[in-house]
Amino acid sequence: MKNSSLKLYLEINNFGFIFLVGESDEYENFKIAYKLETPLQGIENSRITNLEQVTDVIKKNIYIIEQELNHTFKEVVLILENFELTFINLSGFKKLNGSQILRENITYILNNLKSCIDKTESKKTILHIFNSKFYLDNKKVENLPIGLFGDFYSHELSFTLMNSNDEKNLKTIFHNCNLKLKKIFIKSFLKGANISDSFKNKETFFQIKINEKNSKIFYFENNSLKFEQNFAFGTDIIINDISKVTSLKTDTVKIILNKIDLRNDISENELIKKELFAGDVFRKIKEKLIYNIAIARIKEIIELMLTKNVNFLNYNKVSNDVFFEIDTKSQLINLEGIFERIFSMYGNYNLIPIKSLTSENLINTVNNLVYFGWKKEAIPVLQVKKSVFARFFDKIFS
Repeated sequence: MKNSSLKLYLEINNFGFIFLVGESDEYENFKIAYKLETPLQGIENSRITNLEQVTDVIKKNIYIIEQELNHTFKEVVLILENFELTFINLSGFKKLNGSQILRENITYILNNLKSCIDKTESKKTILHIFNSKFYLDNKKVENLPIGLFGDFYSHELSFTLMNSNDEKNLKTIFHNCNLKLKKIFIKSFLKGANISDSFKNKETFFQIKINEKNSKIFYFENNSLKFEQNFAFGTDIIINDISKVTSLKTDTVKIILNKIDLRNDISENELIKKELFAGDVFRKIKEKLIYNIAIARIKEIIELMLTKNVNFLNYNKVSNDVFFEIDTKSQLINLEGIFERIFSMYGNYNLIPIKSLTSENLINTVNNLVYFGWKKEAIPVLQVKKSVFARFFDKIFS
């Protein structure tokens, strides 16, 4: 399959490497041409711990893909979900004194704020910059107010950074695989962009994902990624609690949770059916007991992620919209209803259940961002210093 429209993407998440090849058809629709998943190796605790091992895994699987598709790739787009990140929000200002805002004013603020980040975070690399807020004379404006007149302009940028050594290691890995690293995307940004495009009236929101062994929350404001936070727990703590109290195997607990109706009005005398015990010895265990244990743990999860989370409380003043998903790998989709009921007990949250982002949606979002950009992503402009003579002639002829 010799096809110049084939594009290579690699997602590195908490579970493994996902290699995706996308292609455009005759109608310019972008779709998956090939997908390959392999377990995570050489990466632990959000850092590359074995450079040679990661290189070997990626090189071996790209070779398999290239042989299968009869195509040689020269570049790759990387999607990261499990690396340590830093989020910084900074504002720049411009006194206008009644004059007009020019594009040069915006460029100056953007470059100045980027320079501040480069100096203060010298060991980190900027991955994303977003134009998150604009204020003209203390009034919020939705878009860049170029051409408008005012006295004082304020411009906020939101930066996403990763450790420079991590970025260098990734570049080295792909260089050793004869691939150019075209672009690095943070998956939270991709998911936020996808939600924003799917729900046209939602530009500011939280997104929570509960995985089997970890969870994550991120905040999108004015179509800009402002922060994300990871938690070292997931649906496993619910399973383990029930298993500990009932002495049931974890696999049996999963079967029970997916089969019984976890509702408020479960009868106090309703017992778990014998056929749900799988490899466990049948015992008289009440459904209400399972429900109560699950409720207690889910309340704790919500408190840790939301109601007692300083980051959430800080941004919760802006938005109450919370997009929520339980990863399908956890095989506990039935817990979604309990989460919704408990959310309703903690104030005026607008919980919006969503499905996990499919591979097709993911690469379509990435492809659009690579080639068309994002409405709130900012790109610093390199300002070349002019010589004395150049400045002299500029002054004469301007």
